[in-house]
Amino acid sequence: MQQPNYYEQDRKEVVDFLPVQASVILDIGCGVGAFGAGLKAQKDIEIWGVEPVSDVAASADKVLDKVINGLFDEHASLPDAYFDAVVFNDSLEHFPDPFPPLELAKTKLKKDTGVIVASIPNVRFIRNIRHVLFEKDWKYTDKGILDRTHLRFFTKKSMVRTFEEAGYEVISIEGINPHRWNTIPILFLRMFFGSLMADMRFPQYVVVAKVAKS
Repeated sequence: MQQPNYYEQDRKEVVDFLPVQASVILDIGCGVGAFGAGLKAQKDIEIWGVEPVSDVAASADKVLDKVINGLFDEHASLPDAYFDAVVFNDSLEHFPDPFPPLELAKTKLKKDTGVIVASIPNVRFIRNIRHVLFEKDWKYTDKGILDRTHLRFFTKKSMVRTFEEAGYEVISIEGINPHRWNTIPILFLRMFFGSLMADMRFPQYVVVAKVAKS
């Protein structure tokens, strides 16, 4: 059972990755619409959402311009070439295969200018690595990297590869919500492993990508 605030995250840390000029945004897995509502409070912007959980979608429908209660697939009633940005706020990992939604997103983005902004959990996050190495476990939880509803797992490297193989050009990839990186055990490990640990500081990375020119 999901925790009460599972669908209520406003994801303010992702806002700065959106193009400044973006005026029409599609939020995949929008929850109750907190992310979009926050954007609409800042400026005049059109926000659509896709949310499969019906009661959650009903809440989002009260604050967003249009909400599709269903899956982000070919059956979703969404206009083509309409959105400045398609946002996956920790939702791409919930798909059985990331390639169909990434392919579909191409048809929904404005030609030449549209971008994907995707926050994706990092399976190499230090706390998860500690859980695997020292606790010798892979225990699913109600939220976080090992959220029991996650169907795919990514590293920073595989995020980039996934987007490139899906026909995108990665504009940027940046870690967010960093771990406190100055504890004695961490400093000790960094002395020996240095750059090999750099990507382990972040529980999520934000990928900004555009459709690659053929």
